[in-house]
Amino acid sequence: MPIKPEHLDELLAGYEKPEDLLGEEGLFKQLKKALLERALGAELTHHLVMRRAIPLAEGPATTATGPTPRRC
Repeated sequence: MPIKPEHLDELLAGYEKPEDLLGEEGLFKQLKKALLERALGAELTHHLVMRRAIPLAEGPATTATGPTPRRC
């Protein structure tokens, strides 16, 4: 998805020196943090929704968790 020039203009409105972009509180660091938080939040939401959508099997998944009835 291309980034619109208007969005870049808005982000760069307060740009005065290189530190504004690359410094400890610069635009790059802020953008990276915001993008990662948004992506991770979406991934977590997707994971939690899918977890609720797929019902767990009733009872233990393996015999290692407890005894099973004997077969005759």
